[in-house]
Amino acid sequence: MEDINEIITLQGNPVTLAGSIPDVGNVAPDCELVANDLSMVRLSRYRGKVCILTTLSSIDTAVCAAETQRFDTEAAWLGADVQILAISVDLPFALRRWCGAKGVSRLTTLSDYRETALGLAFGVLIKEFRLLARTVFVLDREGIIRYREIVSEVTDEPDYKKALDAARALV
Repeated sequence: MEDINEIITLQGNPVTLAGSIPDVGNVAPDCELVANDLSMVRLSRYRGKVCILTTLSSIDTAVCAAETQRFDTEAAWLGADVQILAISVDLPFALRRWCGAKGVSRLTTLSDYRETALGLAFGVLIKEFRLLARTVFVLDREGIIRYREIVSEVTDEPDYKKALDAARALV
């Protein structure tokens, strides 16, 4: 595992990412995450579908909430062949509560709170805060990374158009 510096900032301050960021063209690392019902889910479970994987620092922040709601809305137009995953280190209870309160039902929220396995495997764990950086990965049906965006400022939203176009091109 390595530390990655000078890639992202949080409110203008540089932060350190822990782990290794996989390259486009590589198979996405398989990680175990916690579903909102506390069951364990492997990322490989979603193979066979195009997958938009987003990582968030916390669902209870304005930008993460806006991003998750936007991707939930877009999910209606992408069809059943695309699965959107919103992953943070928030507790599954908080994710379930938030989705219920906001009416978010077309994407899947998963938690990396236990071991930050996804954060480390994807190189998106903010070391100073044990939060995930804002990123979007688009995986094809075989789990190969076809698009990657690491948002340089954690408080900025991702480029929705590029991520959605990348997913649509794989359907």
